[in-house]
Amino acid sequence: MKRRELFSSLASSFNKNEKQEKVIRPPYYQNEELFLEECIKCDGLCATSCEVNIIFIQDDKTPKLDFSNSGCTFCDECAKVCPSEVLKLEYKKDIDAKVEINVLECLSWNKTMCFSCKDPCLDDAIEFLGMFRPEIKDNCTSCGFCLSICPTNAIKIG
Repeated sequence: MKRRELFSSLASSFNKNEKQEKVIRPPYYQNEELFLEECIKCDGLCATSCEVNIIFIQDDKTPKLDFSNSGCTFCDECAKVCPSEVLKLEYKKDIDAKVEINVLECLSWNKTMCFSCKDPCLDDAIEFLGMFRPEIKDNCTSCGFCLSICPTNAIKIG
């Protein structure tokens, strides 16, 4: 095998393992596998019951949260209407994702006064060090309200 072939094969294996986007689920589940087993039998009642319209049914018929327009209020409605009990009130927890601020894109981190992420935060989980430099605290529930409101899209969820 020539050196070029070796490096080409290594590069192609990295391309196959590209990072897939994580599916963010409603915060009322215990077992991820149940989505693929049980949600395929459902008509997407969780999505139609969502008061802020952030639950979308994917092509595989499983629910996914989309924070592009709003955030999760933890209203419990999706869990109440779930006929297959994939989503249950007793499994209620924080959303399984981590919210981060990209300091290079954030206006406040770049010396422009902006508090747009702090105002909609229901958990008071964004703390400013002085007038600038917002940070996400440990009590963040990953509800997503700060994502759609950020004027530079500096807040990411993953």
